Amino acid sequence: MEENHPIGTSLSVSIVVHNNSLQMLDRVLRSLHRSAMDAHVAQCVDHVLVEVLDNSSDLEFRRRASEAIAARPQTDFFRVQYLGLPENRGFSAAHNLAIQRLSSEFHLVLNPDAELAEDALRIGLSTLQEDRSIVLVSPKVRGEDGRQEFLCKRYPSLLVLLLRPFAPRLIQRIFRRPLHRYEMRDVCSGNQEADVLLASGCFMLTRTAALQTVGGFDDSYFLYFEDFDLSIRLGSQGRLVFNPAIRIVHHGGYVAKKGMQHVKYFIRSGITFFSEHGWRWI
Repeated sequence: MEENHPIGTSLSVSIVVHNNSLQMLDRVLRSLHRSAMDAHVAQCVDHVLVEVLDNSSDLEFRRRASEAIAARPQTDFFRVQYLGLPENRGFSAAHNLAIQRLSSEFHLVLNPDAELAEDALRIGLSTLQEDRSIVLVSPKVRGEDGRQEFLCKRYPSLLVLLLRPFAPRLIQRIFRRPLHRYEMRDVCSGNQEADVLLASGCFMLTRTAALQTVGGFDDSYFLYFEDFDLSIRLGSQGRLVFNPAIRIVHHGGYVAKKGMQHVKYFIRSGITFFSEHGWRWI
C-alpha cells in the first residue's frame, strides 16, 4: 500500500556526547541521514534538524567535534548543529536544553552509539502518524554481535537491577526467569508490536507535544534511569509501543564495564527512581 503522509512534518533529533568516539558518531549521523532520506522519499518527513550537545570538558575533543560537524554537508532538508555546553550537568539536562526549544512535530532522543536501519525513521514516523494514541515508539535493538538486546522493560525490582549488571553468569542463570521477565523477552522476542511501560533512552521517537507537556527529562537524574522516569511520565499522555520493524544496532556496554564512577551514577539514580515511583524489592 502506498504511504501518503502530509508534507511539512518536521523531526528534531538530540544527541548528547561526552568524549565519545567521533568515528562512531560519524557512523550514527550517516545512518540517521540515510534513514531520514528514506522517510523523506516516503513523504513521512519534510525536514530534520539534529542537535549534537557536547558535555565534554576536553577542549581538544570539543574542537575536533565542532570541526567535524561543521564540515558535514548541510541542506534545507537535513541540518546538523553542534553546541558545546558550558558545564556537564548530565544526560538529562543536556537533552532538555534541546527539548525546551523544540518546535518540531516529532523528536528523537538518540545515543551517539546507535546506528539506524535505513527504514527505521520511515516506519517509526508512520507508526506515530497513523495512530494518535501512541506517543513513543521503541525499536528492536541488536548489539554488534547480532544478538537482540532487550531494552524495553517492565517495572524493575531491586533484585533484578543488581543481578543484571553485577552478578556472575552462574547466578544470572539461576535467576534467569525474573531477569527475562524484566526484559520483556516473552513479548519482545517476536515480530509483533507490544505496549511497554519502560523504553530505553538509546532511541526514543516521540511526539514533541507529549514530550514537552511532561517537561522532558528530570534534571535530577545525572545519568541512568532518566529514560525510565520519562517513560512513566509519558505514559500519562498515551501509549509507548515496541515496534520490532524499527531496527537499530547499539554499540554500547553495560554499567559494570564502564568503571566505578558509572556504578556510582547507577546506584544514585536508582535510589532517586525508586524513591519517586515506588520500591520493589524482589
